[in-house]
Amino acid sequence: MTEVAAYIAAIEDPRRKAEAEALDEIFREVTGFQPQLWSGRMIGYGAYDYTYDTGHSGTWLATGFAVSARQVTLYIMPGYTEFPEIMARLGTYRAGKACVYLTRLERADPEALRDLIRAGLENLGTRWPIRPR
Repeated sequence: MTEVAAYIAAIEDPRRKAEAEALDEIFREVTGFQPQLWSGRMIGYGAYDYTYDTGHSGTWLATGFAVSARQVTLYIMPGYTEFPEIMARLGTYRAGKACVYLTRLERADPEALRDLIRAGLENLGTRWPIRPR
């Protein structure tokens, strides 16, 4: 069993576990990447190396998600571009700079979700090369 499979299997809330399983399937389909566990709780697909103008550099997940008791968090990197047409179709959500928060995955439009993941990866790819981790 992979680290990600073990992480998802250990989610106690049946609804959140089902959401994680569904998201894993969607992210694998859209990205073509195998998932990796980041920071012990984020499931990421692909990675990129970045260097900011300040000189700060590192490696981070290209896209992914995390589940918690309250919500599902989608990571749409790098967070510089909004996608209003896609977001209008997504359903009920809250957004941060590079995160989209859903209280229930079933309320999100699955095709809009796929489009959002693709758009985020395409946008990220214009800034930094994306690779499997």
